[in-house]
Amino acid sequence: MRLTVLNVAYPLAQVGPNAVGGAEQVLSMLDQALTRAGHRSIVIGCQGSSASGILVETPVEAGVLDQAAKNRAQQSHRAAIAAARAQWAIDVVHLHGIDFDAYLPADGPTLVTLHLPLDWYPAGVLRPGRDDLWLHAVSSAQQRTAPPDASLIAPIANGVDIDALTQPRTRRDFALVLSRICPEKGIHLALDAAKRADALLVIGGRVYSYKTHIQYFREEVEPRLDGRRRFLGPLGFSAKRRLLNAARCLVVPSLAAETSSLVAMEALACGTPVIAFPNGALPDVVEHGKTGFVVNNVDEMAQAIAAASSLDAETCRSEARRRFSLERMISSYMSAYLALARLGADRRRLAAAQ
Repeated sequence: MRLTVLNVAYPLAQVGPNAVGGAEQVLSMLDQALTRAGHRSIVIGCQGSSASGILVETPVEAGVLDQAAKNRAQQSHRAAIAAARAQWAIDVVHLHGIDFDAYLPADGPTLVTLHLPLDWYPAGVLRPGRDDLWLHAVSSAQQRTAPPDASLIAPIANGVDIDALTQPRTRRDFALVLSRICPEKGIHLALDAAKRADALLVIGGRVYSYKTHIQYFREEVEPRLDGRRRFLGPLGFSAKRRLLNAARCLVVPSLAAETSSLVAMEALACGTPVIAFPNGALPDVVEHGKTGFVVNNVDEMAQAIAAASSLDAETCRSEARRRFSLERMISSYMSAYLALARLGADRRRLAAAQ
């Protein structure tokens, strides 16, 4: 069955192989997989996005990303979704944004991936009122946080392209942070830990134009930078892969309940151990003392940075291959697409027969 799938990105973040956010990276991997398999892949994303299939661009919002900017972007997405559904016979709409309810189609087979902590979504959206609207978590840890009355299908666990990430390089003596730069990601704590460990720290990431993100960078991150703690800005896939394969360790200082942590999976695929706080799914991703260290405070993080070189790179790689398969993730999404598409086809046949 040849499918036409419409993947819809968060309106304020560019999507593509060089995307910063995990949701945008997952969308890009699905777009590539659909295209390779001979399906029609259509992607709605803001200007500056890229796609393997058909890209439908919406205007990019310049300046501060306030509520007015969000409202304009959501309206553009609503119009783009309606236009795409009018132009193509869409089998499945797949929504990835935290604000998906602002441009959710009123009917038709629809899949929603809940990439972010479930308590960040309005409670009502976790109880879809129709049986062709399926919502799912991206890890068992995230699923366990769902309210008792939430209606979610089984989780579809994230995976990473281990073969694409593998690039043997000489290890260098620096710790690495790859993240959006915002308060909940705790970048300042990694900087404090690296300073206590007297370790080199390299930070790659984007400061989005939200007022709180800009303020956080200026007040908490920038003053902590020095000759041994550096901020590189946003990185594309090639630069990210190079750093992940060369680093002593990846530090994930997130204060949020991480739903999966693609970057931690990517690091392990490169043979690089991960140091993280025990938030959300991170204790499930990082095997303490084997593929990294789960720490409780800045002092423990500093000690773990110093001890990271004692962990075995090949163990990290083999565990990533065993546990974080991209093929498994793609297969699970394809199964969901096919089931929803068949549901839609059955309904159309029933309507035609009446």
